[in-house]
Amino acid sequence: MVPFRPVTSEDLPILADWMARPHWREWWGEPAEALDKLREKIGGHDTTKPFIFRFDGRDAGYTQVWHVKDQQGPDAVAASPWLALLPMDAVGVDLALADGSVLSKGYGTKVLQAFVGKLRREGHERILMDPDPANQRAVKACRKAGFREMAELKGRTGNNLLMELVNTKGVS
Repeated sequence: MVPFRPVTSEDLPILADWMARPHWREWWGEPAEALDKLREKIGGHDTTKPFIFRFDGRDAGYTQVWHVKDQQGPDAVAASPWLALLPMDAVGVDLALADGSVLSKGYGTKVLQAFVGKLRREGHERILMDPDPANQRAVKACRKAGFREMAELKGRTGNNLLMELVNTKGVS
């Protein structure tokens, strides 16, 4: 079992450390900007819910869930028109492992499966991921967790590969 707990302001120093790591910066951008966005989420200025997950009794990474309908405002759609093509009832998930030495060892898939189970128990039926297609580790983890490319959006989403959970049976 992978436990999840909401991120609090006390977690910001460890998250700042994680965000500065090369494997994190490659896909999440500048740490200061990512940390500012996280502060907005913690402060309730964004409906995205951030979580820390644990392995072997220690904090091991970050995940978040965002509501598609809350990302479909005029400014967001103007910047990323593909957002308007997503199902309003869906939620999106993002994930990052804290330790780069555990990449490509199945941890991301395990966390993703556990988080999907949590979201299912909360009543979410449509769950999306939007990895950069160049991030093959993330794409493989999504596929192993049951996500499949949304063929109807291929080539229409900029630097994002939109994936939706297809196999909802047995994911907990």
